[in-house]
Amino acid sequence: MSNSPEPIKKVDPVTVEILTGKLLATVDEMGIIMTKTSMSPIVYEVLDFACGICAPNGDLIAQSNGITLFTGTFSYQVRALAARYKDDMATGDIFVTNDPFAGGTHPNDVAIIRPIFFEEQLLAYAITVAHWLDIGGTVPGSLPVDATSLFQEGLRLPGIRIAREDKLNDDLVRLIEENVRMPELAMGDLRAQIATVRIAERNLRDATQKYGFETVSAAFSEINESSSQSSRRVIAELPDGVYEAQDTIDGDGVTDDPIPVCVRITIAGDHMTADFTGCSPTTAGPVNCTRGALESAVKTVFKALVDPSAPSNEGWFAPLDVIVPEGTVFSAAKPAPTGWYYEGSVHASELVWRALAPLKPEQFSAGSYTSLTVLYLTGKKENGDLFVHIEPQHGGWGATSDRDGANALIALTDGDTYNHSVELLEAKLPVLVRRYGFNIEGGVGAGRHRGGYGLIREYEMRTDEASFFCGISRNSTPPWGMEGGAVGSCNFVEVQTAADSTPSRVHHHPNWQLQEGDHVKVVTGGGGGWGASEDRSITDIQTDIADGFMTPEEAFETYGLSQTALKMGEE
Repeated sequence: MSNSPEPIKKVDPVTVEILTGKLLATVDEMGIIMTKTSMSPIVYEVLDFACGICAPNGDLIAQSNGITLFTGTFSYQVRALAARYKDDMATGDIFVTNDPFAGGTHPNDVAIIRPIFFEEQLLAYAITVAHWLDIGGTVPGSLPVDATSLFQEGLRLPGIRIAREDKLNDDLVRLIEENVRMPELAMGDLRAQIATVRIAERNLRDATQKYGFETVSAAFSEINESSSQSSRRVIAELPDGVYEAQDTIDGDGVTDDPIPVCVRITIAGDHMTADFTGCSPTTAGPVNCTRGALESAVKTVFKALVDPSAPSNEGWFAPLDVIVPEGTVFSAAKPAPTGWYYEGSVHASELVWRALAPLKPEQFSAGSYTSLTVLYLTGKKENGDLFVHIEPQHGGWGATSDRDGANALIALTDGDTYNHSVELLEAKLPVLVRRYGFNIEGGVGAGRHRGGYGLIREYEMRTDEASFFCGISRNSTPPWGMEGGAVGSCNFVEVQTAADSTPSRVHHHPNWQLQEGDHVKVVTGGGGGWGASEDRSITDIQTDIADGFMTPEEAFETYGLSQTALKMGEE
């Protein structure tokens, strides 16, 4: 293998635009193939995956829509793999990694990486990361909420070659099959991921055959340089200064002790630094994240600042530095557990979001429900087969300076993912969805603009062989308000057993046994408000009443408006 030379050719803008379109079409095609060929609902229904193309140096060139938090992990994973194998790569090689400490997130997120060669020169890497429903470990689903070591969280694949000359290593395949609970699903997803990186190779080789190796390589640099310049222009327009934020992670799954976290944002010219010095140490429980996941969490918000709609690539992040000491909740080292990393890393995103909100009040909202509020339902189907159901929940986002918060939107970390359709869920699993609607009774943060409403999703079990576990943050520290807006409401799970008329509320639970007729209700919070509640317009309050979000009595209690005042506002 020979590494590609540094491109020195200047490519005309039209050719760069054509190749950019080709790259974006390729990652979109990879995503379509993934959804059409995967065997796991978490992939084909929820879209818990992402696809990308990286340059030989690991820089991200193009990425499909999907999990937002994978924005910054691709380059880390590719570089870690390239450093390990150096010149020991060849056409037809396929590698697999799920190592949180080599650029990954948690063991369930399995990356398939394929080096792409053109006439013996390394042209690019294709990568697909997808959430496998089970990767072994102590519980079905591989995410024990009370884990205290990575060894409880399943099989770790530390960047290994799983295929040479496009032939899978049967020994490694058997090793994986024997260490996961649902090998048929795992192998189906593995082959789906392999199909996506092969499509990327085909398309890139076609483009290189047409335009030449040097032109395609130079276009990679042009794409990133253009994004870098655009990003720097946006940062340069912001006022120089230091912007700080503090927050609390509500428990780590082992204890409910609060975990203080903080960030210090420095803007100087066209450069931004996010410094997480002062955050709590690595926790005993699995809300920790590693450096790669932290950087990805920060990049997610940075991208929302500089250009939220443009395709993502490494160039956008050239003006950004992330500082974090070793051994914090955001920079865990082996053997710390990271299974529920998204409940930690989302707070890193929220910290940056909160620090930047005063700078861009029309763009960055008040606090949101934040947590993915993931519930794991596991058990036996009627035929005796194991099922594992994982579902992120939508919730309320905070208001901005010029509008109410979004209702029922997925959390910051999860990007373009969905929840399961009720019809599919009930057809495949011994579960009925008894309620799916707005969490009106929980309320939202009042203000000139109110927060968005969360949701309630209520499951009824239709089997005696089932259980659930969960790890939900924002369970006691509500979403923050801005400029006098009220705080939002918190997340929780409520269990109503058939044998007990009194419901129980939990937020972290390692294993709750369920029987037929038991109800499990996931409740997501409402977002924080923006501005003083007395400044809310009568028209907006009337609209909320007409939409069923509040009663006239609640309008009086919250905003001080009597029914007479509301009627006068109609006239």
